[in-house]
Amino acid sequence: MAINETEVNHVAKLSKLAFKDNEIAHFTEQMDKIIGMVEQLEQIDTTGVPVTTHALETINVMREDVAVPGFDRTELFKNVKTEKDGLIRVPAIMDNGEAGA
Repeated sequence: MAINETEVNHVAKLSKLAFKDNEIAHFTEQMDKIIGMVEQLEQIDTTGVPVTTHALETINVMREDVAVPGFDRTELFKNVKTEKDGLIRVPAIMDNGEAGA
């Protein structure tokens, strides 16, 4: 199935695209090659060929979601300079004008 410039102009009009005459000729040639390649691919017997969705083999890199015991708080707070109510106190990084903030 070949495509001609009239069909390319029609598709361009439907797509609300405007092309110069030399561009239409260029696109017609390219689309004709693409259609020819698709027709060539349709002739290939793919019976028994598994579906390929990726060029590379993919594996799941996610680990099992298994609950594990956490770290000991006392051990974690061993190097903390200041703490209050079980939380680490750090210096304020933004000053909103209030004392101590």
